[in-house]
Amino acid sequence: MTLCTPARTTNRPRVQRPHSPPGPPRRFRIAGADLSASVAVFLIALPLSLGIALATGAPLQSGLVAAAVGGLVAGRFGGSPLQVSGPAAGLTVVTAELIQMYGWRTTCAITVLAGLVQLGLSALRVARSALAVSPAIVHGMLAGIGVTIALAQLHIVLGGTPQSSAVDNVLGLPAQLADIHPAALGISALTVAVLLCWPRLPGRAGKLVRKVPAALVAVIGATAVAALAGLAVPRVDLPSWSSHALPGLPEGPLLGIAAGVLTITLVTSVQSLLSAVAVDKLVAARPDGGRGVPRSALDRELAGQGAANMVSGALGGLPVAGVAVRSVANVSAGAVSRASTMLHGLWIVLAALLLVPLLDLIPLPALAALVMVVGIQMVSITHIRTVTRHREVVVYAVTLSGVVLIGILEGVALGIAVAIAVSLHRLARTRITLEERDGRQLLHVRGQLTFLAVPRLSRALHQLPHGSDVVVELDGSFMDHAAYETLSDWTAGHLAHGGTVETTGPSGAKIAEAAPSDAAAHTCCRPWTPWHNHQCGEQPAARPDEAAQTPRTTGLKLASGIGKFQRNTAPLVRDELARLAREGQTPSQLFLTCADSRLVTSMITSSGPGDLFTVRNVGNLVPLPGEESGDDSVAAAIEYAVEVLRVESITVCGHSGCGAMQALLNAGPDDPPTPLRRWLRHGRPSLERMASRRHAWARISGRLPADAVEQLCLTNVVQQLEHLRAYESVARRLAEGTLSLHGVYFHVGEAQAYLLSGTDEVHSYDDVFTQVMPTEPLEAARAS
Repeated sequence: MTLCTPARTTNRPRVQRPHSPPGPPRRFRIAGADLSASVAVFLIALPLSLGIALATGAPLQSGLVAAAVGGLVAGRFGGSPLQVSGPAAGLTVVTAELIQMYGWRTTCAITVLAGLVQLGLSALRVARSALAVSPAIVHGMLAGIGVTIALAQLHIVLGGTPQSSAVDNVLGLPAQLADIHPAALGISALTVAVLLCWPRLPGRAGKLVRKVPAALVAVIGATAVAALAGLAVPRVDLPSWSSHALPGLPEGPLLGIAAGVLTITLVTSVQSLLSAVAVDKLVAARPDGGRGVPRSALDRELAGQGAANMVSGALGGLPVAGVAVRSVANVSAGAVSRASTMLHGLWIVLAALLLVPLLDLIPLPALAALVMVVGIQMVSITHIRTVTRHREVVVYAVTLSGVVLIGILEGVALGIAVAIAVSLHRLARTRITLEERDGRQLLHVRGQLTFLAVPRLSRALHQLPHGSDVVVELDGSFMDHAAYETLSDWTAGHLAHGGTVETTGPSGAKIAEAAPSDAAAHTCCRPWTPWHNHQCGEQPAARPDEAAQTPRTTGLKLASGIGKFQRNTAPLVRDELARLAREGQTPSQLFLTCADSRLVTSMITSSGPGDLFTVRNVGNLVPLPGEESGDDSVAAAIEYAVEVLRVESITVCGHSGCGAMQALLNAGPDDPPTPLRRWLRHGRPSLERMASRRHAWARISGRLPADAVEQLCLTNVVQQLEHLRAYESVARRLAEGTLSLHGVYFHVGEAQAYLLSGTDEVHSYDDVFTQVMPTEPLEAARAS
């Protein structure tokens, strides 16, 4: 058997793209949720695109071009599947200034160059810096945009015309309220009523009709009422394409054009990345936790925005960016893939070319009411409660106010500045208190101990009487070098004067630093230490003549271990286990391994409670269906994990020095039929596979196994994976592409894990176990 066989590489499992559905190729399908979401987003994008183009002084067609390109190009190549891109309100001022200074054709060229710069930034992988933004800033940005949009659309709802800024819209509201147009207000009220009541229709009939999106019903209803009643309200008026202008060569000072390119690049990039982060949070807040929707790949999203800006500028469109309003509408409408974003771009194209007579019937107050409701919904009460609970309401409020009063970038910059100031304040704020309790001096330090707190810490320490018993309670997570030296020097001096010092954490647990000579002796403080190595005072090391363990000493070890869990570990995991108790288990993997006591599954997989549905038996065997002979435990576990828990993968894990495999090799035909022998008969296919000439021996990291036992351990993993495929439920999920199989071999003596390459097609090429490197994820090792 060789490590690679070029003649068979065509049978290897194909590498799936990050956002493509798993499994074999199949027809392109569009989910109903994506279709309805695309319509809802389209109904919002159309008037907004025209309005933004009008506000910038650009040709009205440029807004439609940017909306279509944002949906089709950024939606296809971007890294945030549910983010909707197009002309953004945050770019209005910048674009208007460029048009005024250099003209429309030069502005289009600047947009193309800005897209090229974005592609370069994506190649440098700088987009991850957006993750440093506080959630309070993101929520505040969303809320600020929602307030701005709602204020602007309110004027159209009342029958007027919005102003250029949120402040002007607020100042002009009294005059607008004094001059209400009843027809526009009636159409808007009807639209809002349908939007609010449609999702709440009761009964079975209501459940059926609710599948039609509320936005679509509201707009169609308002259009029908306005047409039948002959109401005099403004309607959509698509412009002619005969006067559409394309870009030309940049004309103007080179420095000014470069500044324009840099400005467009920064504004579109920052807004798109912040919006992508916000979309991830909105998707995660869904009832299903965003299952099936991948998180945003920010560098890919930046590249998608760059490609969209290049195409939009080349076709005479406005600059493109990820738009929070439309993205929120997309997520809220239940979109599940990038198909909704692309479809919305397609609807823009079709509407601009084919549906002009029908679109001209839509009343603008109905669309304004739709957008206003979406804007109001962006001010989430849940987000306000969250930032209040985390004491970040000031950051949220400043960001919201800045976005509304100044602009998106300025508001975000103010939010970042306030967030940094709040963090520095928390870092520098340290409370130090002294009290006497039970004859002992208690020095309580609450907060982070930095050099800023050293003067107060030193003053408090020197107020303690010489020779007293002192408990220093540190209730914080950070101590810098200056504070450490101050505390350490005082401790040494206090001990020299006959006093005692005990340093504890917030839970009362002692904080001690063992001397280097004690490190080897006190191995019980290390993770995953066996009981017989515990030498922390509770159970002294057994002498050679006391090596035999009695039931009493074994029981004491068990009780001691449980006690340590209750004292040290339980407080750390109690909240997570309480959540699992409330929500039930949702493991992602069925992990089938050997009952060998040296195999600690949570250690070798770095998993925690709720991650693995673990099945252990002697020899990590999977009996073929129908051969259990009354013992259906393994089959029942497989059925429960695959059908009920809906795990995404099944792993069979073997290990070195397996006693079950040694027993299989040494078994004779005349051995008595003990329970162990009857169970091990399920491993005979592994023996036959190892002896067969049809199957080459498996290799482990490029080498042959050390002996026959190791070869059987490796072969057994491959054989049990084949047994898994014989189960009807497993075969069905594999065919659907919703389940994957993995083989793992753990070398106990080396503490090294190996992953079986190509477990999806174990017959198509040689079985090779690849070493998993410490810095390499499993999937990367498997791909190698």
